[in-house]
Amino acid sequence: MGDYELKHFADAAGLVRGAAEDWVELVRTSPKEKPFCVALSGGRIAPLLFSNFASRVRAERVDLGSVHFFWSDERCVPPSSPESNFRAAWEQLLGPLQVPERQIHRIQGELPPGAATEQAAADLRTVCEAEAPNTPSLQLVLLGMGEDGHVASLFPGESDALVRDSLIYRAVTASKPPPLRVTLGYSVIAAAGEVWVLVSGAGKGVALSRSLKQGGTPLGRVLSLRQNTRIYSDLTRLEKKPGTT
Repeated sequence: MGDYELKHFADAAGLVRGAAEDWVELVRTSPKEKPFCVALSGGRIAPLLFSNFASRVRAERVDLGSVHFFWSDERCVPPSSPESNFRAAWEQLLGPLQVPERQIHRIQGELPPGAATEQAAADLRTVCEAEAPNTPSLQLVLLGMGEDGHVASLFPGESDALVRDSLIYRAVTASKPPPLRVTLGYSVIAAAGEVWVLVSGAGKGVALSRSLKQGGTPLGRVLSLRQNTRIYSDLTRLEKKPGTT
């Protein structure tokens, strides 16, 4: 397992404040002469993070001129759909801050999955520098974690060969609705400068414990592929799997 930093908060509000504060500081201290590429997450806590970050940017007059917004994953739905990860980011972050269109690189979920994947990969290659061939280096990847330990739309049960695949984005059929999705691959997440995982809500303690101690989950795989990952959690305790001591 790779190293990780676990930041614990009393509740979701504290988690969001802490992550937003760190995000603002990371943007503020990053070189402005090259693009700052961030991949936004979906999930229930993401809109709260976006809103808090936007408020801090306005209050502190943070310059976002070099920041380019991508997505860790997207559902294959139109951008106006309530299921769209883009829509949540637009309503809570990009729209309120009036981010220029040239800095927004949404995954076009209304396209067939294959076409959406190719478009998203081409956009990322165009803007982000590559530290290795075909592996753009995002400055920050934001992820949530589901009850089964999935991150982005990387779900349990994938083969080792698929985990090792170097595709930037790939189409997946998810184990939860809506099934058709586009997700960042493990290689790009592993190559990012920073990966922050927000883990909030009941029922996730078992998956987080397993990810941190044993691997085997998608989050555990991310941890094993990186030197350091930051985890923001409001879980009161890390739970054991039923039947264990």
